[in-house]
Amino acid sequence: MPVGIFRVCLVVITAIVNQPLLFPDENVTVPENTEEIIQKMKEREESLRLEQLRLEQEIADQEAAQKALEKAAEVVEESKEEKVRWDMWTALSMVIFLLIELWRQDFQEGNWQDTGGEEDDMAVLGKAFKGVVFPDKAVLASFYEKRILGTTGDMARMREMVEGFADDLLEALRSVCNRDADMEVEDCMGVGSMYENWRVRKPFVCDLIVPFAPPEPYCFRSQTWCSGDSFPPDEQGYGTIKVCRADEDVTGCICDKTKLGEDMLCLLHSQANTNRPSSEMEDLLCFKNTQYLDADQVMKWFQIAVTKAWNRISHKYEFDLSFSLLDSPGALKIKFRSGKSIAFNLTPVVQYENSDIYFISHFPRSSLAGDVPSSTHWFLTFAVYERRFIQLVSKMLPPNACHVSCLQILSFLHGKQCSLTGPSGLTNYHLKTVMMHLLQARASQDWAPEKLEARLQDMLKLLEKCLHEKKLYHFFIGNGRVPAELGFPIIFQRAEPLNLFRPFVLHRDVYRKTVDTFHEMLRNMSALINEYTVHVPLAHTNGIHKESL
Repeated sequence: MPVGIFRVCLVVITAIVNQPLLFPDENVTVPENTEEIIQKMKEREESLRLEQLRLEQEIADQEAAQKALEKAAEVVEESKEEKVRWDMWTALSMVIFLLIELWRQDFQEGNWQDTGGEEDDMAVLGKAFKGVVFPDKAVLASFYEKRILGTTGDMARMREMVEGFADDLLEALRSVCNRDADMEVEDCMGVGSMYENWRVRKPFVCDLIVPFAPPEPYCFRSQTWCSGDSFPPDEQGYGTIKVCRADEDVTGCICDKTKLGEDMLCLLHSQANTNRPSSEMEDLLCFKNTQYLDADQVMKWFQIAVTKAWNRISHKYEFDLSFSLLDSPGALKIKFRSGKSIAFNLTPVVQYENSDIYFISHFPRSSLAGDVPSSTHWFLTFAVYERRFIQLVSKMLPPNACHVSCLQILSFLHGKQCSLTGPSGLTNYHLKTVMMHLLQARASQDWAPEKLEARLQDMLKLLEKCLHEKKLYHFFIGNGRVPAELGFPIIFQRAEPLNLFRPFVLHRDVYRKTVDTFHEMLRNMSALINEYTVHVPLAHTNGIHKESL
């Protein structure tokens, strides 16, 4: 039985194996769509490969993003630590800055211009000062009475004559000017040594300044080096004056400070306002293609106007009037038929806001001063406040105080020395600045008339110290101790101090010549004073010494 079942299974298996549908013959024809199937399989394979690449790229991107997040977390953590350290350094820097600023203000207020003290000896001032023999009180008093005191009356008469003529000339000038188009000229003011009563050297020259303003509807808007914008060091002490319409406000707009493109338009200022005809601005004495007042144009206009005014009133006077100096356009000279002459300066100025500080078109220059940056830069003069300060302090000093006498003697000696050895970088303005610093530093009783010798030595010692350090600060700029009675603008008190001796750093030859001239003046001081001093008996000298004791 099992053998039969085995045989049946063997037959079935043999039939299945020999089935022709399962194993076709070799010469059977290949279906026609085989190539198409192969092509589809290749395409499928390619798509699978691309998909694999895409998945690999996504995995790489995810890994990169993960690393970036981890790195960012590390940076944030480090930045937090760095910020803590930076905040500490910032706080420490601010504390140091505040301490420095407080020290600087204390230095400016307490040691504005280091004037030295009575304990300073001459040894610290140089070898030339040690050998100087100062004239005694009697000789100085005799010299002052003989050489200087007699000029006071001459100055008063000359001031009265010049002021009267200048007022008449300016009134004629107003009559010849076009009130609708020309500048409006105000009354003149006397400034300088002639009006502070310390001028000693002849010829006497009166300095008069003439404020002027633009015609309506225009006005002046000024900007100084301490207004906030940065000015180069050589432009400190200067400012610019812009001619604007009275109803124009450009203080907060950048269209005048930035060059706009051709396709840009300022919405605050129309094209008509910003681009005025150049001829209109030139009529207003502005620099070409700008709105800034040109000092050269102003002086040309002023000279022409003065000439017209003189032609109108010349028949009333028995003298001639002419411009005397080419380098000082406001210098005028009166020539009498007798051959005598009187010189004076009549210079147009522009008022700074509502103060008594003025922009002056041309200022007497010395060998120390450099060239003016441009004709649109105007020098600021504080002459009116200087005159007021001297008058205010004089009221607080003892009768016949010696401060003016010291300045007159020093000015005389320096002028005489310059006439012998040639000009130097020192000017009378520097000498007056030294005196004003000492007036503020010393008590009023120190300026009693019998202390003339001591105060003259103080001025010479301070002047040599300033020359040695090449540092003499302007009295008003940066001086926080200016008397409140003067009403001096606070913006200049808070400004950085202006060193009048800064050009000495740049001009070493002028500095050397100035120091040599100063030391030569010290050595020649006794000889120069004795030359103009009447002999003083010894008994009289001893009597004066006893009185001073």
